[in-house]
Amino acid sequence: MTDSGRTTGTTIEAVAEAAAASGRWQRAGIVGAAIGVVAAGAAAGVALERATVGRGMRKRARLALDLAGPYGSLRGMPGRAAAEDGTELYYEVEEADPAAIDAAAPPRRWQLFRRNGHAPPLTVVFSHGYCLNQDSWHFQRAALRGAIRAVYWDQRSHGRSGRGKDQADGGPATIDQLGRDLKAVLDAAAPEGPLVLVGHSMGGMTVMAFADQFPEMVAERVAGFAFVGTSSGKLASVTLGLPAAGARALRALAPGVLRILGAQVDLVERGRRATADLFAGIIKRYSFGSEVDPGVARFAERMIESTPIDVVAEFYPAFTEHEKSEALDVLDGLPGLVLAGDKDLLTPSEHSRAIAERLPDTELVVVPGAGHLVMLEHPELVNTHLAALLAEAADASRAPFPQALRELAVPPPGSSERADRVASGGA
Repeated sequence: MTDSGRTTGTTIEAVAEAAAASGRWQRAGIVGAAIGVVAAGAAAGVALERATVGRGMRKRARLALDLAGPYGSLRGMPGRAAAEDGTELYYEVEEADPAAIDAAAPPRRWQLFRRNGHAPPLTVVFSHGYCLNQDSWHFQRAALRGAIRAVYWDQRSHGRSGRGKDQADGGPATIDQLGRDLKAVLDAAAPEGPLVLVGHSMGGMTVMAFADQFPEMVAERVAGFAFVGTSSGKLASVTLGLPAAGARALRALAPGVLRILGAQVDLVERGRRATADLFAGIIKRYSFGSEVDPGVARFAERMIESTPIDVVAEFYPAFTEHEKSEALDVLDGLPGLVLAGDKDLLTPSEHSRAIAERLPDTELVVVPGAGHLVMLEHPELVNTHLAALLAEAADASRAPFPQALRELAVPPPGSSERADRVASGGA
């Protein structure tokens, strides 16, 4: 155990005892202290930077990265779907280049699958994670655009989607509701043709909830799936890289602390800005397992900091209630990819191994040294495995598939990207 880990655990336990003694959290200052101790491990790494780099210089560097970084700049044709409670769900569609599709498959191969003179294309649908938005798929979007039909959407209360109406009325956020939101997006953006569903973290849980509630649609239309850094349940046991005692205290405190934070939105957002360096250190620790381009790190920070604290508070309890192991059976037999970083502190790779064990026909890929945002940390490796999955799903559904993506599915000679690639049936 590191010194910072011991310090974090000890301090959290002390705060827990103080909270129990007082019986309530009344002051925003105490709430801020609780969040501060959770960040203690990350703060140690930030301290050295603060000692050597001026505050003004750090601020100017963040602004420069915001202006110069192309990340998150890719856009498609916008659309909106209505969730069951009336929440507006924002999505974007990127169509495949007709020339690429026409060259992908000879007419005699897919003539029987034509409808009104054309074959329904394969559509890949990307669902993002907690406190992110559709731009988190930036590198996958750049690799796939023009070659395949793709849909990217923002989960309720995230990105460009509307604030969840049920949540605004005081209702809880649930993973099952997110599964129904995905169904609304599919009905609007991809009403026909085979589907490949890709989900990261909360987005993977969304796909599981969709499969659980709409097994008939899965059987009729889903040609493949990919789970990236996600879990099918038992998230209450995740330690977040903290000592066991600290993790127990955090689990006990977090729901109440977040509820209070959610009621102090303006104050908390001002606090976020005032502690930008510490916040960046926390994000780096829990997003990446290795050094990444500063522009990528800042890109992740921007997405996370743009999520209002009341939304963070609303969704947090849903994860401890999430349990969809049995729902995975609906996907059994389909082409599948389960991919995770072995340094993921939020949804540890053991959770991906558990998913793969339940789905023996999937490919399990564990990326050494990668953290939770593995698709940003190791985009070439993720793109290679994703392209291979899409090729398999297209062939199984007899949908046309461009040669360029087949070539992407083959790792380049001498590639520095590597992963522990495991056939899940033998894991």
